[in-house]
Amino acid sequence: MGLAFLAGVHTYLALRLVFEPGVPEPWRGVLLAAIALGALVVVLQPIGERRLQPPAARWIAWPASLWMGFAFLLLIQLLAIDAVLWIAGAAVWAAGGSAPDAGGASGVRVALVAGVAALAGLWGGLRPPALARVEISLRRWPVALDGLRIVQISDTHIGSIRGRRFAEDLTERVNALRPDLVAVTGDLVDGKVEFLGAEVEPFRKLHAPLGIYFVTGNHDHYSGAPDWTDKICELGVRVLRNERVAIETRGAAFDLVGVDDHRGDLFGADGGEDLEAALSGRDPERPALLLAHDPSTFKRAANCGIDLQLSGHTHGGQIFPFGFFVRLSTPFVAGRYRRGAAELYVSRGTGFWGPPMRLFAPAEITEIVLRTEAPSGANATT
Repeated sequence: MGLAFLAGVHTYLALRLVFEPGVPEPWRGVLLAAIALGALVVVLQPIGERRLQPPAARWIAWPASLWMGFAFLLLIQLLAIDAVLWIAGAAVWAAGGSAPDAGGASGVRVALVAGVAALAGLWGGLRPPALARVEISLRRWPVALDGLRIVQISDTHIGSIRGRRFAEDLTERVNALRPDLVAVTGDLVDGKVEFLGAEVEPFRKLHAPLGIYFVTGNHDHYSGAPDWTDKICELGVRVLRNERVAIETRGAAFDLVGVDDHRGDLFGADGGEDLEAALSGRDPERPALLLAHDPSTFKRAANCGIDLQLSGHTHGGQIFPFGFFVRLSTPFVAGRYRRGAAELYVSRGTGFWGPPMRLFAPAEITEIVLRTEAPSGANATT
């Protein structure tokens, strides 16, 4: 299925950029070879990530990732042009005229626009993640815990491109914020622990008085969740797999709940979201914070007494206009959402996946300050 889709996309690119415009030789052969090579490295990338050490895997990952982003930007433009031409052609045909020629759209112009967008995306993807500060007021949050700070990182995708140096910089920046608690909401890695174990070692130095907590994302399951959760525990990070912990501080308490990514059950009995098990036996009067990689969990969690859910997964779309496609699977793409008394915050992610690009969806380290929501109708004081 995936290979058929990949072949279809590259055949379409060849048709629209080479054959229809009538590109002459030798440029026709050069462009066709480039498109075929791009398809090949995209196929080889996941194989390289799982079978090669990072230094060797980077030789495949970089060209594959760059082509993936550039090809996406080409594809979006061409599909938009074809949609406009189809609509215009239908209107002209209905009026008795002849449809416009789709081959008239200049491949050079399309490539130039895609190239400029790709360069802007590279600048956005490779620069350090921005700090996003968010204050969230919760109705049941204890007054004693007003101002408690959580730093969330998500979707770091440590692998062939983002490695140990990125983990070191990220650890230093998170610790500099002096958070009360650190939440890592999945997709930490892309690759086996035997290849990437040393790349994540800097996370051992993460520090927060209430602890560092992690939940699995879909890519952690693709990479071998059992091995990775063992490794992450070795780093001093508490892994929450469909379970909860009671956190007591400043004379008050709350539950921190964590669930596996719901795609984990595709890899056997060891994975899969089980919100009911995670919440079983807890005191419903105590506020609860949920860590869940996929924000679609919020549809269920909002009805289960959760006060706040922290998620990632979507990357905020990562490369415009992909965010519109993300909305087809979940309405929660980036930022804050509310259902009843329950709040959701979706991080745009701290790293990237696939193309090392971000276009109108900057990466973030999120500092979340929790506030006690004033009772309805209460008078404000100064």
